[in-house]
Amino acid sequence: MNLYKSLIFPILKKFDPEKIHYTVTDLLKIVYKLPFGKSILRSLYEVPDKSLERTVFGLTFKNPVGLAAGFDKNARWIDELSSLGFGFLEIGTVTPKAQPGNPKPRLFRLVDDEAIINRMGFNNEGSFNAAQLLKARKSNLIIGGNIGKNKVTPNEDALSDYVLAFEDLHPYVDYFVVNVSSPNTPGLRELQDKEPLSRILNSLMELNATKEIKRPILLKIAPDLTESQLDDIVEITLSTGIDGLIATNTTIDRSGLKSSDALVTEIGAGGLSGKPVKDKSTAVISYLSKKSKGAFPIIGVGGIYSAEDAIEKLNAGAALIQVYSGFIYEGPALIKDICKGILKNK
Repeated sequence: MNLYKSLIFPILKKFDPEKIHYTVTDLLKIVYKLPFGKSILRSLYEVPDKSLERTVFGLTFKNPVGLAAGFDKNARWIDELSSLGFGFLEIGTVTPKAQPGNPKPRLFRLVDDEAIINRMGFNNEGSFNAAQLLKARKSNLIIGGNIGKNKVTPNEDALSDYVLAFEDLHPYVDYFVVNVSSPNTPGLRELQDKEPLSRILNSLMELNATKEIKRPILLKIAPDLTESQLDDIVEITLSTGIDGLIATNTTIDRSGLKSSDALVTEIGAGGLSGKPVKDKSTAVISYLSKKSKGAFPIIGVGGIYSAEDAIEKLNAGAALIQVYSGFIYEGPALIKDICKGILKNK
């Protein structure tokens, strides 16, 4: 029995999602600092098996299960989250300048759908602050830096924001993710168009080439792209030489939900994540993998709530997977369950 899902989450869901997020992470921090706290957490959630290791874009991951960007936007809980069995963590989305994000409330649960709607708006403390926290971390888990542009920066100047965030984080992350696919920053998804996207990626690749240590650069895409747009993404990935894709971000689609239309309308705009996006993200992964003939690695994310869901993503062509909403609804045992499921499925 999943005690988190049957006993703890029913209590957590009674509270405001954003407030309880910080309450739970503060509690994790306290447990981690207790005598033997770190060891106890690791004994509960880690699956130490060498056969789970994956080497992808030149990095060796102890297992293929990561935490998606959005949970730890500012790199506040790297050490604590590292003790929960993840193979890697992704911070952000981080922008060059700190920004408050969109007005609250901006995070909502659709419990009947086991889903989340957010319109956070890249709330974060800025790339310099994140860099200082990463510099002080003690764990050696692989960390990705998910970067975006500030809300006030016009699209024609977006490149400068990505460059600034890249420069701040470069010494302290293991790979980068260029986020042009969040629906919560006005106009951001326009940067997924071929010309502006190619410009951003080519410029970051050129900057990366000047560094003593080259960091893998990935692109995170939306699940709402047409096949023609996905064809462009494949072409851009190959032509720019970036290291891979993350598929997918949240969706703006609201079709097929169990939650009432009244509730969904009341919540309003935002990106939908969780079980409703599972099939859509898997279809995108499969299309990209087949279209590119496996020419680059894909990190699969969207609606992973079980080992079966994770294996489905891997079978569709993902080299690694990430969880977010499933981690909220299922709890930290999900990572262990996925790792065990992968071992059984060998």
